[in-house]
Amino acid sequence: MRMSGEVSKRSLIFAFAVVAVAMFFVGYLASALASSNISQVGAKTVTKTVVETAGLNPRLNVAGSTTVTPIVEEAARRFSKLYPGFKISVAAIGSGPGIKAVGSGEVDIGMASRDLKEKEVEQWPDLKPFRIAMDSIAIVVHPSNPVDGLTLEQVAKIFAGEITNWKEVGGPDKPIHVITREKGSGTRDCFEHAVMKPFKKEISAKAMVQQGNPKVRTAVANDPLAIGYVSLGFVDETIKPLKIDGVEPKIENVLKGTYPIKRSLYVITKGDPDPAELMFIGYLLSPEGQKIVEELGYIPLYSVS
Repeated sequence: MRMSGEVSKRSLIFAFAVVAVAMFFVGYLASALASSNISQVGAKTVTKTVVETAGLNPRLNVAGSTTVTPIVEEAARRFSKLYPGFKISVAAIGSGPGIKAVGSGEVDIGMASRDLKEKEVEQWPDLKPFRIAMDSIAIVVHPSNPVDGLTLEQVAKIFAGEITNWKEVGGPDKPIHVITREKGSGTRDCFEHAVMKPFKKEISAKAMVQQGNPKVRTAVANDPLAIGYVSLGFVDETIKPLKIDGVEPKIENVLKGTYPIKRSLYVITKGDPDPAELMFIGYLLSPEGQKIVEELGYIPLYSVS
């Protein structure tokens, strides 16, 4: 059984309540300190003092999915401007390693672009996933490739090594260079479940493996014969997303259910989040945080019915 990672409405309401109280407490102390005899030290020092006085952990280490990383990096940047006492470091190491890192206590918050697996829940039963956004995966080729679309089955056969020449799908008489993600990647996990498993196929061992969405994008952008897959948030002018069964990989099509590949994005804590972790997660779920999600080309939760 796979875990959905959804928090209940009651838990979410509780989380927002705690965040509100924590932010009120920080704001109250900041106001009090600003009016005291240390007001001349400046806003940054005051805020740092407030964070320490409130007993909050001023440093958060976050690691995991390369898909989730851009959202968390930008949120961390803006959050640290609001609360200069906080220092948030973010490392893109992949979903599997990120889940392992938070489960073993190496980092405060993990990032994952897939649901928790049963074996992970068994190993670390106190993991707490919080969904922060939705995403999709685009099948991408070099912009010069004349192929504009494929069927889902054709994609599965290409990545399984059964279709090996572009002429078999309406392209030039040239070999197909297949690029995939490393095992443990949340993006690969989603691709395998949405594309490969419906046709009972596995990714060919001959496929070139790249670590992370940015490296897949670069590899495809530099090879006219390549095909790969990346998070929708990583699609830019250097690569061409393909239509799948005639449907473009766009947010509106994902929301309508006409584009077949979608997934949830998470941040994860070990046990209930402490006040500092909860403040940051609350920021990710706030209107400001969800605006970041949308700005970066992902799907904010308020768009999901």
